[in-house]
Amino acid sequence: MPGAAGVLPEGESESAVATEDFDDSAWDTLAVPSHWVLQGDGKYGLPIYTNVQYPFPVEPPFVPDDNPTGDYRRTFELDESWDEAAAVLLRFDGVESHYRVWVNGVEIGAGVGSRLAQEFDVTGVVRPGSNLIVVRVSQWSAASYLEDQDQWWLPGIFRDVTLQARPVGGIDDVWLRTSYAGDASSDGTGVVTPEITAPGDAYPVTLRIPGLDVDVTWQTADAVASVSIGNVKPWSAERPTLYNATVSSATETISLRLGFRTVEIIGDQFLVNGRRLVFHGMNRHETHPDRGRVFDEEFARDDLLMMKRFNVNAIRTSHYPPHPRLLDLADELGFWVVLECDLETHGFEAHGWVDNPSDDPSWREAYLDRMERTVERDKNHPSIVMWSLGNESETGQNLAAMAAWTHARDASRPVHYEGDYTGEYSDVYSRMYSSVPETETIGRDDATNLLLGCSATESARQRSKPFVLCEYVHAMGNGPGAIDQYEDLVDRYPRLHGGFVWEWRDHGIRTRTPDGTEYFGYGGDFGEVVHDGNFVMDGMVLSDSTPTPGLFEYAQVVAPIRLHVVLNADDQPVAVISNLRHTADVTDVAFRWTVEHDGTAVAAGELDVAGATGAALAAGETVTVALGSVELGDGETWLTLEAVQRDATEWADAGHRISAAQLDLTPRTPAAIGPRPVATVSPDANGFDVGHIPATLSLGPAVFEHGRLTQLAGLPVSGPRLELWRAPTDNDEGEGRGSYDLADPTRHNGNGVPAPSSAAMWRAAGLDRLTGRVEQVIAAADGIRLRKRYAAAEQKHSVVVDEDWRLVDGELTLRAEIVPSAGWNIILPRIGLRFDLPPEVNAASWFGTGPHESYPDSTHAALVGRFSATLDDLTVRYAMPQESGHRRNLRSLRLARNGTDWLGIDAVPDSRGRRIGFTLSPHTAQQVGTAKHRYELPEPDRTYLYLDAAQHGVGSRACGPDVWPDFALRPEARTITVRFTAVD
Repeated sequence: MPGAAGVLPEGESESAVATEDFDDSAWDTLAVPSHWVLQGDGKYGLPIYTNVQYPFPVEPPFVPDDNPTGDYRRTFELDESWDEAAAVLLRFDGVESHYRVWVNGVEIGAGVGSRLAQEFDVTGVVRPGSNLIVVRVSQWSAASYLEDQDQWWLPGIFRDVTLQARPVGGIDDVWLRTSYAGDASSDGTGVVTPEITAPGDAYPVTLRIPGLDVDVTWQTADAVASVSIGNVKPWSAERPTLYNATVSSATETISLRLGFRTVEIIGDQFLVNGRRLVFHGMNRHETHPDRGRVFDEEFARDDLLMMKRFNVNAIRTSHYPPHPRLLDLADELGFWVVLECDLETHGFEAHGWVDNPSDDPSWREAYLDRMERTVERDKNHPSIVMWSLGNESETGQNLAAMAAWTHARDASRPVHYEGDYTGEYSDVYSRMYSSVPETETIGRDDATNLLLGCSATESARQRSKPFVLCEYVHAMGNGPGAIDQYEDLVDRYPRLHGGFVWEWRDHGIRTRTPDGTEYFGYGGDFGEVVHDGNFVMDGMVLSDSTPTPGLFEYAQVVAPIRLHVVLNADDQPVAVISNLRHTADVTDVAFRWTVEHDGTAVAAGELDVAGATGAALAAGETVTVALGSVELGDGETWLTLEAVQRDATEWADAGHRISAAQLDLTPRTPAAIGPRPVATVSPDANGFDVGHIPATLSLGPAVFEHGRLTQLAGLPVSGPRLELWRAPTDNDEGEGRGSYDLADPTRHNGNGVPAPSSAAMWRAAGLDRLTGRVEQVIAAADGIRLRKRYAAAEQKHSVVVDEDWRLVDGELTLRAEIVPSAGWNIILPRIGLRFDLPPEVNAASWFGTGPHESYPDSTHAALVGRFSATLDDLTVRYAMPQESGHRRNLRSLRLARNGTDWLGIDAVPDSRGRRIGFTLSPHTAQQVGTAKHRYELPEPDRTYLYLDAAQHGVGSRACGPDVWPDFALRPEARTITVRFTAVD
């Protein structure tokens, strides 16, 4: 019942409010659906964010007397035809958390289960003409103990309210169970098994499926039977074929959309239509920056279309049933859905799970009621392939009872629950954030490794089931790393069926500072007594719908069309193309190749995959196709192969990239600049050869004043200075798991050993406050050499940087040798140099990897080529400012000043062929690292260029594993060599 409502002023009684003659003319008006804490600029309270902890005393089933409460009143009109209805039902699709309902002064009932539908029979209470509905909503109730789901607490009527007249002889409920037999990629046999709930006077009842020529009438309930249908196209996430169906009595027609598929578990295989299913999924909360959990269909559709573009094929509805239209969209667009019940009691964990309702018989009916309402509302959706009992509610008899009820009610779908570690009542083995080593032990037959919480027998039982990561690669801030390591395991071990990234989208709430600056708020920004900070900002998509670099990385790693370009035995390039789709062939995909010389395209074409194979590449097949000879250039030669959409779809334009691969065909020749001899002089007692250092020294585009760089290409600059600090990422700050640096990472189930966060150790070592001193300056006819030493207060160990600046044949070269002293015993965030440039330097173009950033454990989405971007686009606007924007494997960089090229920088690999990376930012790492919101960053007065010999990986330690040792950065000597050129 969309419309307006009021909020009860203090002092009004509910009995008075519910009466028809109550004067509500002084009340405020609110839109319904809405959350009252997101209305009125705080007049009605403010949102609260907690991840685990309850924002009230843990005394189940009690809640505080000081309980925010909203009373709603509105009138509605009915005509005389409503008197002819067999029944009139009042339906609430979502109210948080407890509500009471009056109609025309009569109390109708009460409801709980915030994300679950509830209907009230108001027959005989409503009347023709004007009617009054009054609803009292309390934010806290006993039900709140079951709804601790790592999201904002947002009270109010936030989904639709509807009034429905039920006809005489109508149909109360329909379930058309469908199954499919045949090949998953072609037509087969479908079966519809109807379950029709209707009174006897509703018959005869007719089932029609026009697209399949089905028209069946049953005269009585006893006559209802299954219907077998030939030439049915199966439903899958890749080919979501739906058939319109109706079930009709004489007075009512119910319309449905049917998808034919069979879900089954055989051994440790999760199969749909006979084929192994791999979930490349996202955990999806319902969140909108302005509306909270109020559903916006256009917004939701755009989100699902973005998921399709980024190779997401599955959704876990964390941790409650979504708005019902979301599932219609999933049926239509094609997603495998794990539909989760509205249940989480995570706050009891901090108290040792004492009084947890999951094992308390007095809560049994509440648990069963939630599961029953979940299944009954959504049972007709073909996209739903598994039911989930809820999340992080430990274990107990009530969860087991939910599973038993669900198995009895719907044997066609498995039951999931991650907390059933020993496998007593769930059908799949599910875990969240298991490490790569532990996940591998789950995938292989390894009887010597006991699984979490399991005996040897229980471990064997769990390994006999399909395994799903219901949450993994926690996507908080810059990250996650190691997506490829998990995907490699899924490819190697058939028992592993993929997983669901935590999570899809940041939950930021659009708000403003007192001076009107807009930002996206998180926990603590609304005056909460207890909160969990920015842990609610942990999505692959930012609050403003910007996809993060992590999402681009994910899309490349999990792409269903896998590409490899390699050299065959004759040193000729060939493409190895694997179709890892569940159902579809590749007739909708074009395979395009490009040859580039130093980033400039010199040849391009399209592979004829069908011609090479004699048929379309079917799901599960791999083919090798010759690419022919490639002309090599004088510099680097790169061959790029892309799989792209051949034609436009609802979710992507023609040419949209599905996946890509590259092959470096450059002949291997060493190319490094070694040290050049310099004229030496004897320094004075302080280490400075001051007698030989001119006040001003010009070296091509550079000017030095008393040995310090002051200009490049005519603009004032300073630096370089050593930089070991980066603004800590959420994962750098995290202690979700232990350190991999201090022990064998495969031990302790791959969870590392207890240790402070990386950021804490970096601060303790003073990396954010290094100071430098010049130890030596030596001038020569063609250059200048400086030795600088950097250390932090109260720290003994240091780093020496030898800068060798040379002008040879008009070309200015800097070779910086970075050498740490003894005593360093921590992971470093970076090893690099910082240059301070004028603020008008505001764009860059480069030859290297791009267009997006990349870090050692997140490299797959970065291709070698030529790219350009403005300063604002070179870093990521995370709600919590942190390290971003590093682009690896730099060849050359050109910086622009107000749209005009200014300075060219060529980067030379070191003696081991390692290339540097760069970051261009309007803020220093120190400025970014101290800000908690973007509006706290100072107004830029410089542009900062970082040239990094190396950076540490990103990992997912905010709520998961540390950076794998292969991608961690230990102290070491590194060399940075670059050439500077003024650009006319």
